[in-house]
Amino acid sequence: MLKKVMLVAGAILTGVISSLANAVVILQYHHVSDSTPKSTSVTPAQFAEQMQYLADNDFTVMSLTQAVEQIKLQQTGSPKQIVITFDDGYDSIIDNAAPILAKHQFPFTVFISVKPIDAGYKGMMSWQQIKKLTEQGATIANHSWGHEHLIRYLANETTVQWRQRVGQNLLKTEAEIKQQTGQSVKMLAYPYGEYNAELTSLLDELGFVGLGQQSGAAGNYSSLTALPRFPVAFDYADLSELTIKFTSLNMPVIKQNITDPQLKNGQWRPLLEVTVDTTDIDKHQMMCFVQGQGSQPAIWINDNTFSVQAKRDLPAGRKRYNCTVPSKTQTGYYWFSQAWVRPKNDGTWREE
Repeated sequence: MLKKVMLVAGAILTGVISSLANAVVILQYHHVSDSTPKSTSVTPAQFAEQMQYLADNDFTVMSLTQAVEQIKLQQTGSPKQIVITFDDGYDSIIDNAAPILAKHQFPFTVFISVKPIDAGYKGMMSWQQIKKLTEQGATIANHSWGHEHLIRYLANETTVQWRQRVGQNLLKTEAEIKQQTGQSVKMLAYPYGEYNAELTSLLDELGFVGLGQQSGAAGNYSSLTALPRFPVAFDYADLSELTIKFTSLNMPVIKQNITDPQLKNGQWRPLLEVTVDTTDIDKHQMMCFVQGQGSQPAIWINDNTFSVQAKRDLPAGRKRYNCTVPSKTQTGYYWFSQAWVRPKNDGTWREE
């Protein structure tokens, strides 16, 4: 009888840990080129090396739509799952990235804004090229009409007016993508990675999935209107560092005291308290990083809640808190990132 109880308990624990470890790592690229801005680029050689690594090391490269469906249904996926995405629709995607992806038969998603394509901006793909990508199996998704700062209000704009304007922007973009490609997956990559509670609420109302630029693995503990992605470019394109991110796990966050990335006036040192399931982690190994201020250990308030806070005011613009901790039973680190976006002291936004 005791043996049976132990077997049942072991099975339950295994199931819990399996659920905790279930993760999808979503990669975010922009340019794949030797001649574009380094801050948003990987070279074709780097990209080829990264894709070859995934192929050689038994990673499952799945489509974004498959990954989202898995998260929606809280399904347990295979180990080492990767999704490949590109923002903006630059021509280096079809010229340099697509042939490498085709070699490995890897699916991928391109988030596009309509205005730069219609205007024929230099370095952007045309609709004809985008349609060619869809024939090769690419998914085309929403990046807003003109790559706007969606969280920002216009002068004298009310919340109702803002919701109407931004909602129309997203629906108009989605309609144009469907007209041009036949696809409508209703997934939005937030331009600049900026989102707030109002925008995620609007996406929920419109039936959209939202993806940010905060790092971490997506999974059962992720919000479908704020899925994390790992940006891959320049300083973040070295394969030796990426291999750690490729095997990252979805931090089992149960609750946060702050979920809205947009900081309120004067609250420039947000105190973030995070409650996690500690079944598969040694809490004393939890380490956090405040972007621009360096690393600091997590401060544990109780057995499963820790806090992290900037020691200096976060500057106007976009910043992040990142926290990682190794798994006790799996290969990889649980990874959590909280995005922040703040205006200047006078309430206006930094020009970008």
